[in-house]
Amino acid sequence: MAKPDRLLEAFIDLRDRIVNVVLRIAPPQDVEDIVQETYVRVCKARNKTAIREPRSFLFRTAQNLALDHMKRAETRLTSSSDLLDEMHFSDDGLPTDSTLEQVASDEKFVQFCESVRRLPKQVRRAFVLKKVYGRTQREIAREMNISENVVENYIAQGMKRCEETLSVLRREDMRRSARRSRGGRA
Repeated sequence: MAKPDRLLEAFIDLRDRIVNVVLRIAPPQDVEDIVQETYVRVCKARNKTAIREPRSFLFRTAQNLALDHMKRAETRLTSSSDLLDEMHFSDDGLPTDSTLEQVASDEKFVQFCESVRRLPKQVRRAFVLKKVYGRTQREIAREMNISENVVENYIAQGMKRCEETLSVLRREDMRRSARRSRGGRA
């Protein structure tokens, strides 16, 4: 069991490694905030003496906070997408009823998120940094400590795999819709 001071000592000793763990998940500009939040969580831990493995506790806390951060970023992206979707106009310039379009757009976005989630970790990271955060290949290469060619390959793999996954998900949705329209079960 860890003494309360032992947990804080472990944080100080492992800070650089915690930064590296967070860097594998979140963009560099957010790393310091996540590491600071990890420290705050360590300080707020209710029963520090019950923590048997301070290192594991610290790494898991940092990793969970980084993953939560990325989920919030995806939610912000969804909200932005929702606002844009509400501003639809027909070909004749008149506003359209966007409810049906919104539902279809939301379903497409959920499918897109699912296809991204299925990517291998490094491919997903490069893909998200490029497509969501708008990073250049050079920035991504530097951040991930890989060559620009590898970044380019990862992004291409991400595009291809997302396309394939989206195609499969759309076919599954079409089959479910067809069964429902025939009165069958979804």
